[in-house]
Amino acid sequence: MESKTSAAIKRWYPVYTNPRAEKKTVEVLTDKGILTYLPLHRQLKQWSDRKKWVEEPFIKSYVFVNIAEHERTSVLMTKGVSRFLYFSGKPASMPDRQISELKLLMASSLELEITEEDLQAGEKIIIKAGPLKGLTGEVVSRRSQKQLIVRLESIGCSIIVHVAASFIERF
Repeated sequence: MESKTSAAIKRWYPVYTNPRAEKKTVEVLTDKGILTYLPLHRQLKQWSDRKKWVEEPFIKSYVFVNIAEHERTSVLMTKGVSRFLYFSGKPASMPDRQISELKLLMASSLELEITEEDLQAGEKIIIKAGPLKGLTGEVVSRRSQKQLIVRLESIGCSIIVHVAASFIERF
């Protein structure tokens, strides 16, 4: 059995898009046969004459693509794609586990909040019950609440989820 060369291994990469072009960019990338993930959340928008629930990108101007190295040019040549994110001079890639955890968060009914501020590291925890069971992160204490922080370092932001303290344990 032959092992895959490193160029043929598919990885998840965060891609920066033009402003408000996330959905259209995903559509074009999908038409090219590229596996994408765009986390969306429902939000109540108000106009002067009505209110409506809409699905908005959870992380503005970001789309995640699952590609091999040789497909990067094809992604960059896609209308709506601005650039790849780089970390230490190389395109930042994300482990499959982080994408799975992000999908799990987005599928939950928990109230989510995103922040780009660099949150201070706290105790490492794992969720032992509820819809996010098995998810790992860091704890930030505010008043009597505990909050789980899932740090997505390769895209430079953190996601804050409100979780009951009884659902977490140290590891």
